[in-house]
Amino acid sequence: MNLSDSKTINADRATVWAALLNPDVLKACVPGCQDMTGSPEDGFEAVVVQKVGPVKATFKGAVTLSDINEPESLTITGEGKGGAAGFAKGGADVRLEADGDQTILHYEVEAKVGGKLAQLGSRIIDGFAKKMADQFFQNFQDAVGEPTTEGETITTEIGEEKKKGWFKRLVSN
Repeated sequence: MNLSDSKTINADRATVWAALLNPDVLKACVPGCQDMTGSPEDGFEAVVVQKVGPVKATFKGAVTLSDINEPESLTITGEGKGGAAGFAKGGADVRLEADGDQTILHYEVEAKVGGKLAQLGSRIIDGFAKKMADQFFQNFQDAVGEPTTEGETITTEIGEEKKKGWFKRLVSN
């Protein structure tokens, strides 16, 4: 499954680049992420809980960053094993384009699954992968960009409220 899209983020390219390398931002943006540790140099370890159709699984996996061309582009690659549910692996080529005070984040995502997940059918899997990618990049846009209105908040999957643009305010202080 392949998909590509772009998001306009209300932050400069340096801020967006720093956020892509920050494990706290990645943890907040990956849907269902329970834990994220590591560094851009050594890679990240993640635990993600997701339900795909009738299959709910906890995926434990690794995320690596490669082809790093600061502050323009990088490749994010991940692979997770979900026990009896199977495995999921994929990657995203990310390119940042400065546009005045904003940054246009372009991405191309490729995803593959195996095991019980693969038996669900390509329509369910493709829809799920698109939803996950869209949700990650929307969460990233919300975490990094300036809020569109003062005091606007987002609620994470665990009910935690965060102000939009929390990462930008964190690095600019």
